[in-house]
Order: sequence, then C-alpha cells, then structure tokens
Amino acid sequence: MVSETESQAAGLSLAGEDNAGQAVTNCGEGVSHASNGKLYNAVTATDDNKDTSTQEMFDVKIQLPSGELVDIQVSSKELVQEIIQVLMEHEDSCHRTCFSLQFEGNVLDNFSELKSVEGLKEGSVLKVVEEPYTIREARIHIRHFRDLLKSLDLTDAYNGVDCSSLSFLNIISEGDIGDSLCHESNGKKKKRSPADQGLEAIDCSPPEYILPGSTERPLQPLQPISGDNKPLQCLKSMIMSGWNPPPGNRKMHGDLMYLNVITMEDHHINITASNRGFYINQSTAELFNPKPATPSHLSHSLVELLNQVSPAFKKNFFALQKRRIHRHPLERIATPYQVYSWVAPSTSHIIDCVRAEDAYNSRLGYEEHIPGQTRDWNEELQTTRELPQALPTDQQLRQRATFKINSDFVGASTRGAMAVIDGNVMAINPSEETKMQMFIWNNIFFSFGFDVRDHYKDLGGDHAAHIAANHDLKGVQAYSDLDIEELYVLGTVVLDYRGYRVTAQSIIPGILDRKEDQSVVYGSIDFGKTVSSSVKYLTLLQKSCKPLKIMRHTVLNEKEEEVMLCSSVECKGIVGNDGRHYILDLLRTFPPDMNFFPLKEEEALKEECSHCFPKSYRHKLCNLRPELIDSFFQHKYAQFMKLVMEKTKDGDSQQNNGIAHDESQENDEKKEVDIVRQACREVGSVLDYTFDIRFNPDICSTVVRFPESQKAVNQLQRRLLSEASTFLLNVQIPAFIKGCLTHVFVPMDGKSLTEALHSHGINIRYLGTIAETIDQVEERQPLDHVYRIVIMEIVTRSAKQILRHYLQGVEMSALSAAVSHFLNCLLSSYPNPVAHLPPDELMSRRRKGKKKVRPLENGDSIWTSMSPADLWKQICGKARDSYDFTLPRDSVDQLVEKFNLQKVTLLREFCKKTGIQVLLREYNFESRHKPALTEEDILNIFPVVKHIHIKAKEANELVNKAQISIEQGCLKQAAILLNEALVHFNSVYGAVHPEIAVCLRVLARVKFLLGDIAEALDNQQKAVIMTERTMGYDHTTTIQDYVLLSLYCFASGQLPVALKLLYRARYLLLLVTGEDHPSMATLDSNIGVVLQAVLECDLSLRFLEKALETNKKYFGNKSLDVALSHHLIALAHTSKAEFRAAMQHEKETYTIYKALIVSPGIDTLLQQLNIINGIIRINVSKNDTNDNEKTDETQDNQKTDLASGSLEQEAAPQEEQKEQIDEQKAGTKENQGNPEEPKEQEETS
Repeated sequence: MVSETESQAAGLSLAGEDNAGQAVTNCGEGVSHASNGKLYNAVTATDDNKDTSTQEMFDVKIQLPSGELVDIQVSSKELVQEIIQVLMEHEDSCHRTCFSLQFEGNVLDNFSELKSVEGLKEGSVLKVVEEPYTIREARIHIRHFRDLLKSLDLTDAYNGVDCSSLSFLNIISEGDIGDSLCHESNGKKKKRSPADQGLEAIDCSPPEYILPGSTERPLQPLQPISGDNKPLQCLKSMIMSGWNPPPGNRKMHGDLMYLNVITMEDHHINITASNRGFYINQSTAELFNPKPATPSHLSHSLVELLNQVSPAFKKNFFALQKRRIHRHPLERIATPYQVYSWVAPSTSHIIDCVRAEDAYNSRLGYEEHIPGQTRDWNEELQTTRELPQALPTDQQLRQRATFKINSDFVGASTRGAMAVIDGNVMAINPSEETKMQMFIWNNIFFSFGFDVRDHYKDLGGDHAAHIAANHDLKGVQAYSDLDIEELYVLGTVVLDYRGYRVTAQSIIPGILDRKEDQSVVYGSIDFGKTVSSSVKYLTLLQKSCKPLKIMRHTVLNEKEEEVMLCSSVECKGIVGNDGRHYILDLLRTFPPDMNFFPLKEEEALKEECSHCFPKSYRHKLCNLRPELIDSFFQHKYAQFMKLVMEKTKDGDSQQNNGIAHDESQENDEKKEVDIVRQACREVGSVLDYTFDIRFNPDICSTVVRFPESQKAVNQLQRRLLSEASTFLLNVQIPAFIKGCLTHVFVPMDGKSLTEALHSHGINIRYLGTIAETIDQVEERQPLDHVYRIVIMEIVTRSAKQILRHYLQGVEMSALSAAVSHFLNCLLSSYPNPVAHLPPDELMSRRRKGKKKVRPLENGDSIWTSMSPADLWKQICGKARDSYDFTLPRDSVDQLVEKFNLQKVTLLREFCKKTGIQVLLREYNFESRHKPALTEEDILNIFPVVKHIHIKAKEANELVNKAQISIEQGCLKQAAILLNEALVHFNSVYGAVHPEIAVCLRVLARVKFLLGDIAEALDNQQKAVIMTERTMGYDHTTTIQDYVLLSLYCFASGQLPVALKLLYRARYLLLLVTGEDHPSMATLDSNIGVVLQAVLECDLSLRFLEKALETNKKYFGNKSLDVALSHHLIALAHTSKAEFRAAMQHEKETYTIYKALIVSPGIDTLLQQLNIINGIIRINVSKNDTNDNEKTDETQDNQKTDLASGSLEQEAAPQEEQKEQIDEQKAGTKENQGNPEEPKEQEETS
C-alpha cells in the first residue's frame, strides 16, 4: 500500500467526496488520487451527488519487476497510457520509462481503454515488463532521469522553460494548511479550538514592511525561500560523451549512446546505453574501450545502476524522492502555457546535458518526436476540428485534442519566434531587407510586424502593420469560436520579443508553390482594388454573418463588376491542396470605430457627447471590440421593443369599435406589420420586417468602391456605426466609471483594468478619455485608485512603444546594458545616468592591467545618447498621440509625486508588459548619486505571447448553472454541478488551468456555506496553487484567493496560517497597487479580526483603524462599510477594557445604521407573514375587475377551492425550503466571528 501523498504523484484529486465521474487526463498527463491507501485514477463516487452511469470503477494490482504489488483503482474508460504515466511518477517505479503492461501474457495497447481488455476485472493483476531500449527510448529515459534530479530545482521556472512555473503557498503556510483538522476514531473530522493550540505560542507579529503606514516596498519577500531549501545534489555532472555516436561494430553489439558521469565521490565513470539497459564501460577521456568494467552491472535504469556504484547518490536520491512526493501534486504538473516571472534570484549555472542538447538540436519536446519527420501543424490543427461531435463524449475528446494541439503549437511557435529573432533560423528570402524577411521553421511560417512593400502605407505604415497582427488574431478567435463546418482558420500566434512583433502561422498546403494572386479565390490582396468572390465561400461565410453582425454587401472590382462579400474585403479565401477552404487576414472582422475616422458634416457627433471626437490616430485600423458590438446590439434591441410597445399601445387606444371582427383582425395584423417596419427603420435594422443589426466592415475604406445602388444603404450603415461609437462614449464609459464608483469593478493593476475595460467593449486608446472623465467627477476621491492605475497604464504603455524601437537598434552583446540604461532613465532619480558597456572580458594579450570600459562603437550611439529628459519627452509625446493625455514633462519624480505612484509598481508593470526579467534584490530608485540598476540586474527578456483560447463549453455551462443555483439558495445542487464541471474541465484541459481554478474557488465557497470546512480548505488550496502557477504568483486573482483561503483557515481554527496568508496578501497588494486602495480595507479588517482572536489587540487596532480610514475615503463617512469598521474597532477596545472608546465607536455604528436602515412598516411585516404562510397577493387593476365582473363571480368558488388545495400542495415545499434556510442560518451562526469575505469581481470565466 502507498501513502496518499505518493499516490497523488502524477496529478491531483480535483474534488472531494461529492465528486463524480472520471478525471480524464490531458494527453498523457495522468491525474491520480488516493483513498484508503489505494492508488487510483478516477474519483470514487460514494455520495448521493454522484453519477457513475458512464463508467465502472474497480481495483486491479500492478506487479512491478521487483515483484512488489501496487493496488490501483481504475475506471473502465481509463487509457492504459494513463496507468503508465502514474507508474512513472510513483516512488517505487518512477525511475522506469521503457516498459509495457501485460495481462495474462498479452501486451496492452497504450491507447486502448481498459473496458476493451478482455477478462480484466476486479482483482486482476497487470504485470510491468521491461522492454528493450531504442535511441529514442534511451533519450526519453535520460530526460526523465534529469527531470527527477531537478524535480525540486526552480531554475526551469525562473528561466521559463518546459512550462514550469512558481508557487509559494506551501512556503508561506509552511505546509500547515489542514494540519489542525484531526480525525476522531470514527473517521469524522473535527476542529481544534484556538485554545487547544495555545494562543501564547502563536507568533502573529507581522513584518515591518506590511504594517499600516509603512512606505518600504521590498522585493525580496516576493519569492520567499523554503526552510528546507538545502539542495540535494546526487551527481556532480552528467554529460554526453565525446565518443558518441557508437561506431558500426559497437552498434552491432547494441550500443546506443555513451554518457560521462562524475559522482559525488568524484569518480569519473563512462556509461553505455544499450538496448538491454545501462552499464559502466572501460573508456576514459583519452581511450575508447567499450567493454564492460568489472564488476559489471547491467541495469535497466540509470537509477538502479548509480545506486550500486555511488552510496552518496543512493542516499541523496532517496531523500530527494521523499521531499519530492511531499510537494503538492499541482506544483509538479506542467502548465498548458508558459508563465514567466518578471524577477528571479541569482542562480548558479550547472552542467546539464539535456539542456545543452535541447539548445542545439532544435528540440520540439520529446513528446513531439515523430519518427522520420517533424509535425505537420496545419494538418493536426485541422484534423482535430474535423473530429466527430455528435455525442457528448465525442465533444469532450474533440475539445481535448484541439486544446492539446493548440498548446503544443503555441509552445513550438514561441521557441521558433525566439530563434528567428536571435538569428538562428535562415530566411527564405535572405537577400531582402531584415524587416521584409520571412522564415519557415518546423512547418511554421514566421513574419515580422512591419509594413512590407508599403502594403499598409495608406493605413499608417508600421503602426498599422503592428496592430494588424493583433486584429487578425482576434478575427481568428472569433471564427474559431463559431466552429463553422468546412471553414478553416490557420493556427496563429502573435509574439513580442526584443522589440520585434512576430506572427507565427501554420502553413496552408501548397501555398508556397503558387503566387498569391493565383491562390486567392475570395477577397482582395490589395485592400479592395481587385476583388474576387466564390459561391462556396459565400455559402460558408454566410453562416458567420449573423453571429458576428457582419452585413452581406456588394462592392465593385477592377472591371466595374459587382462582387458579393460576406466579410471584409481584406479577408482572403484560399483553397489548399488538401481541398480545405481556408480564410486568413481577418484584421477587419469587426467594424471600424468612427470616433477615429473623419466624419461628414451630417454625421457630426452631438456637442454634449463628442469629447472632441472624432480624433486623428496614428493608424486607420481602429476597430470596435466584439464586447461593444454585443452591448450595442442589446441596446438597440431594447429600443426596438420599446418602440413597438409604445406604438402598439397608441394603436390600441385609437382602435375603432365599429369595425367588424374579421375586418378588425385583418387591420390589426396589418397595423402590427407596419409598426414593426417603422420600428426597424428607426433603430437602423438591415431588414424591414424583423430586428437585425449588422455592420459593413468596409464602410470606411477609402479604396473599396460600392455600386451606386448601395448609396442609401451605406449612409444608413455610417449612421449606425456613428451611433455605436457614440454609444461607447455616452453609455459604456460612464457605465464603467459608475461601476468603479460603486465598487462593482475594483481594478488593482493594469491587467485587471484592461480586463474591466474590455468587458465593457472599451478600447485601450480611450484611456485618456477615461482619465479626463474621472477628473471631471465632482466626488473624485472614491475613484483615486482607478485614476492612479489609468495614469500608470498610460505611462507604461507609452514607454513600451518607445522601448520597442529602442531595442531594434541594439546589438546582442549590448542588450543588458541598453535595457538597464533605459530603466534608469525611466525610473531612477539619478539625474544623468551614463550608458556604457560592461567591462571587456576579452582582453587582448598586449593589454595589461585592469579591465577598462569597452569603447562604444558607431552602432551603439543611438541608444547610448538617451537621457531621462529625452525619454520623458518621448513618453509625453506618445501619451498625447496615443491616448490624448498630457503628462508632466520633467521627470519620473514629478509624476510619482503628482499622481501618488510607486516606482516599484511601475517597474513591475513595465517588466510584465515587455518581458524583461530583473534580478531579485532591493533597488534604490531614489538615490541621486548612482543609477538604480546595472547591466548585471537584467537577467533575461522573455516573449510576450498572444494566442487563441480553446474553451470547454459544457464545463463552463455547468459552472454558470451552478452560479444560478447558488443565487437561488440550492447549494447542494450547485455542488453537484460544480463537481461535474470539474470532470469536464479535467477531460479537456488536464489537471491545471485557470478555469479549473475558478471552478474550485466557487466549489470551495459552496462547501464553506454548507459547513464542510475541510472540503472548502482542500478546494481553495488547489485553487490558490493553480492560480499562482497559471496566472502568476503576484496576480490580482492570486491575492483574492489568498484572502479566501485565510477565511477558511480561520473558520477551521488555523489562526497562525490565516495570519500568514493575510500578511502575504497585504504584501502583494502593497506591491501591486499601494496602500491607498479600497481592497486594502477588506484586508485590514480581516487581519484585525484574526489578530483580535489571538489577543493581539494593539496590533489589531492599527489595522482596523487603517481600514476605517480607507472605508471613509472610498465608501463615504456614513456607509455600511464604515459602520462595520466602527463596530470591529469597538470590539477591539472592549477586549482591552477601554469601554469609553468602545462606546464611542458603537454610537457611531448605531448612528449610521439608524440613518441607513429603515424600520419595517406594517405592510412589510404583513407581506413577510403572508410569504411564511404560503399566501401570495396578486394586484388586479380596476378595469380588469369591471370588465370581467361576471366572470369573476362565476369563478369565485372555483378559486376558493383551488386556494385551499394549493395551500396543502405548498406545505411540503415550504417545509423543505424552511429546512434549507435553517441550515444556512446555522452555518451563518457558526461562522459569525469569521473575517470578511473579500469582494470578488467575477466567479466565472
């Protein structure tokens, strides 16, 4: 039997005892669980919430080559490959990679389901059989061996490779989460009270830098170090031998490759990897002798071999395994997409043969090694789209395959784009200028985001080409979401790296063999000068017109012929050699923003809403966002319904009673048609018989020509677009400001602000307008945090645009010096930072003495001439041109002082936007004697990657249904839905994904409300780790998750852990946005409550008083939040026996409550009594009573009988509802002393 922690080695149990169904893995990433010492791959269904109709659970035994038996619980739908993956992570078998599973002497197919194995039943024994090695299997084994040795090493996470990322929850909590939940003899869990833990032994003193009022913002605590961080080194080095590859005569003996290993005892040994296993040979650095050494040890794994020859390896590897299996399973599983860290400590560079091989052999990942060829990305991407989806299981498999292929494509595109910019890939047109070069690497096409051959000359040049790649990606996402059969889009990834924007695309079969004008059968290659169309493409694209709100329109081609289009003219249709119909260049999928296009006189915006619009912009590719189109559609539909109802009501009041019934009915129908037609014309519907709002994406094009017959329609389209742009200014921006004012939206940093703006359909180019609008609000104090973040976003985005051009002129050897000089000019108070290259490490033999600063070459003069004044002048110009906002020109110090910004926050925002990684140390930006950064502080530059997102539709629908059930109070039903959603999420995404974290967070809340604190803790802990690893350890969602986890820890009596988590959350919030933020009030209140619970009343008062101050600023002096703060402070004073102060604060609380909460009147009390007794009052108008007087009299008796019957029928559900209310009240009383639950923006993705 194996321990629970070990049995989770390959994955995670994503649900508790209410979970149902099978946790399906993501293409080999096994999800294993433990229950009662058994190892299993699916979740046991034991409660009334489970659904086991689709699978059968049973136990089997795994016999290892050593003879040991391992019990494993599986389902009938498990793949054999999933069991193999679990065994490769198990403590006793993790060192094995080349083996197969046999049942009754028959080898099982890795990709077959267990239900297809004949005779497999409860208690069957599966035998692990070692298989002969091949070169591929040997390389996989060496890589797996290296991964085991580096399983506790965070270097890969710091360097952003192999989808490794960081999580610090277990270090922060010191592994204490759940420790205070002990088990009684009957197996039930109970909470230990704080008194049982010994309050006097609790160390609750917070660090100085997070105390209220502290201005210190250190960086070192951002990445805390574990207490048991002493590295366990098993080998000094392991490298590929110079004797590789084996000569022909040794290949005939089964030699595959040779390794050089230096043990901790400093023994140099040479190892042969053969088809039978591994053994030590007699070769040395100077002499090749492949014969086995004496004593000879032939082992099927490197671990078994090295255990025999190195006692230090055996001891340290055993300790390493013990430490590895005690890490949370979620910390070991690779994320679907790479997450980069903007700071990293200084780490030593050690020898790593696998890393060296990856760097110089164009590795695509060993899972991508297909014998004899590289991957055909386009074929894989399109084939997964063609998978059947008639059944729910088919849909899951299709989404799972699509997600896996897309994540692999993103990873390969990222590696390829970095290789292209680093100069490691040969261009297919090397004679062209660098900006015009194109590349093909690993069947992926790469192109730069520059205006090639003046293609975008009339649209803004390089600015338009840069933004076109982003618009194209949005179009690919839109058509990919529609998933139209027989219509295909290319795999697309957009990357920004070292000042260059690169677009990576899959390759259409045959496109490289034809000229562009011969390939395009639909659309235009010159923005509308020449246009072609196709009946097949019109048929396919017609299906996308309604959901994307695209108007089918006619344009003129070069021959003055009318051509029908169902997309923008730039959208190109190409039929590949595989017969598939592809569309590309989708940059005009969404309509243009008329606020940035010149309008005709009759189209001028109203004076009161113009905001000085329309404005000129640096490019002419300003499009409206899809969220705005959806909101505008709903807005117009509401207008349409209002018009129809008003006109219908007016028609009814004017109806002539003298007309015959048949004639009256005919007139009514005709009148209804006329009303609908008139309403359609007034709201701008493209159809006159039903409501249908659509947009012509080519309406603002200066090249596209329309037939004369379309003139009236085009005028209506321009008017409709103007209304949509005005809607953005007059409705959406004020709605966003109102949401921030009422704290419906609480942005913390630039990313959360961007997400909130995009959810309203507001483009980032409106940041200046938003800042101007906030500045004009009378009571602007509650919006100070939003205004500050808007200013910071304008500054960092403007600086990013300058850095992009700045880096393009820097040679590779001066990159770190150039970046550090730029950051000094941007953030340091040092007045005159001088740019210089690091000391020359390549000294000439003729030059003696100390190293001198390397002289600057002619090519370096551009970036070295930058000064802080020049940079800030450029930033102010960019802010004015891009966002129409005026910044102070002098320096960063003036900006910080005027807008109350933090330089460390500016550094974080800028590094995250540009991919810069700096050294983890304390930076003195205020020093006027030396620059804050040196070239040694710049560790790396990572790509900033944008790609499409594959959604698990069924799982998200289940989460939305669960949210509705929660609002209705049906918590148990919500838990069932969420558990089912987790199974679907696992099937599509694997074990780690941001949407799974959202689901776990909601499930934890439901469990908490149901009183199951242990399950709430377990699910929220997983949510925190998953959020840290997939979104970032300093992401705003991570902060909220820390606060929620502290709430559940407090409820379970784990006060020290709750304090550690709250301290961490406050530190992150201070670093991200500063102390002046409304969310800080919630945090401080929570910290104050917990400190009071551990009898630290003085410290508690400091935090509670700060919370009161913050609440007064952002919620008003007479708000309920302020009343609660007064009450909490009164309790703290009471604990200190300061009753006068407590009385004063309680009076303030009473005054606020008395002013805000009105006593219930007699009508309200009667209404509540009626509801309790099942009586519902229906208001009936007097006219209805008079018109139906006789009918009412005849039906009175029937209604009386029905009413008495309905009371009896309502009794049962009323009792059930009362029981649910009682349960919730009991849960509320039990948790009355808990800290506040944080205000969350959204619970679903």
